[in-house]
Amino acid sequence: MPQQITELLIDWNNGSPEALEKLMPMVELELRRIAANYMRRENPGHTLQTSALVNEAYLKLIDQREARWQNRAHFFALASQLMRRILLDHARSQRRAKRGGDAIHVNLDDVAVITPEKSEDLIALDEALSRLTEFDPNKSKIVEMRFFGGLSVNEVAEVMGIAPVTVMLHWRLAKAWLQCEMRGGKKSTSD
Repeated sequence: MPQQITELLIDWNNGSPEALEKLMPMVELELRRIAANYMRRENPGHTLQTSALVNEAYLKLIDQREARWQNRAHFFALASQLMRRILLDHARSQRRAKRGGDAIHVNLDDVAVITPEKSEDLIALDEALSRLTEFDPNKSKIVEMRFFGGLSVNEVAEVMGIAPVTVMLHWRLAKAWLQCEMRGGKKSTSD
């Protein structure tokens, strides 16, 4: 199936609307897995549903007219990045609204809530990741694909065109750097 997805992505690149129609049912389960991976890190009571995250990412993905899909892993890497941005936008809007911790939510089977504390953590992680991007964009991309997208080491290696052992090394270094950066950021904000 990965090869079939890659072929459909290439056909879609070449303007085939039929390819998109065939592709979306094939990738929906994986998009839901990526979204669930994001939402699992959030506290119960999140006002953004997993299905809403998938739908919003889907709309952004089909609007990627400039994207030249290389393969399945490339597609899911971009999907992860888009979901991260959607969650960050949601967290920032919560911060601006200053509604407090009593988020109203509908109890559906795949609902989760971003609490103000989780929103702040997500924003802090995004800021640290932005700083990492400034001096090491490759490590930042690896974090995005592994942490946010749930891609395997081999999938990240395929997308980036590097060896899996290099992905693992960069992943470990990036995690350590981000942990130090976030601890330092939290410390300085409370002083």
